[in-house]
Amino acid sequence: MELFENNEVRDFGNLELLARQVVEGFIIGLHKSPFHGFSVEFAEHRLYNQGEPTRNIDWKVYARTDRMFTKRFEEETNLRCQIVLDTSSSMYFPEIELLPSKPYLNKIRFSALAAAALMNLLQKQRDAFGLSLFDSEVRQHSQCKSSTTHYRLMLNYLDQVIHNPEPNKSTAAAKALHQIAESIHKRSMVIIFSDMFEQAEDTEHLFAALQHLKHNKHEVVLFHVVDKAREVDFEFENRPYLFIDMETGEKLRLQSNQVKTHYVEQMAKFLEELKFKCLQYRIDFVEADINQGFRPILQSYLVKRSKMRV
Repeated sequence: MELFENNEVRDFGNLELLARQVVEGFIIGLHKSPFHGFSVEFAEHRLYNQGEPTRNIDWKVYARTDRMFTKRFEEETNLRCQIVLDTSSSMYFPEIELLPSKPYLNKIRFSALAAAALMNLLQKQRDAFGLSLFDSEVRQHSQCKSSTTHYRLMLNYLDQVIHNPEPNKSTAAAKALHQIAESIHKRSMVIIFSDMFEQAEDTEHLFAALQHLKHNKHEVVLFHVVDKAREVDFEFENRPYLFIDMETGEKLRLQSNQVKTHYVEQMAKFLEELKFKCLQYRIDFVEADINQGFRPILQSYLVKRSKMRV
């Protein structure tokens, strides 16, 4: 059972511990799974190939999983990964106090824990990673390193994002991504966590910024973070609601079914265009529904990593 599926953890007080639990649960599940469609190099192990020397087989892992893995070594790692996190106010949806059954879960907490889990996995592989945080501008940008001190500093930045929400922080993803593209000087994997909710008139600038990252030879994965039921499918009871724009504070009172059809159509149009542009620019687009857990995040990362020549 994946972490959080049954409200097992509600306290975000120790992000490092939670990230380790997410990664360990994922690795155990992958060991037991028949899915090995790519070269799985993680947690300092790789699959044993018939005919290789047996001296490096990890027999403890074999005893737990009935699969043979050999230990990895430092020279096998070279990857640089820049993790980019949207911290605008829309990422704090749903507001925690409105979800008594899931008080830990909103887009920013999901994204921060997913980022922390990826950092944990990258550190296990001795790969270098950095962190960029943006809303209307880039607020934090760290270069890629692989040390434990760096890892804990990045966790501290993520922890501050989780526990210090600010209202009415707008998004300027296009501007921020252009700045980040200019600041990454070596070929890297760039992983973006964002709902990509720009103003409608800014979508072309947003697509241009994504293209900028690819033009600079980076491998890009976009995790489109959404609460799918509410933000994409607009699943609200048919009763009056007061809807509040979390980035502008604008308020709108209406009956949900009055706008559902139009809203769903416009959202589908936006997502179709976003997916098409990602396909056009050879960017991996991954829907990251906060209610579906972290397996799609870590699995998508491993697939992308296995395809990169490092």
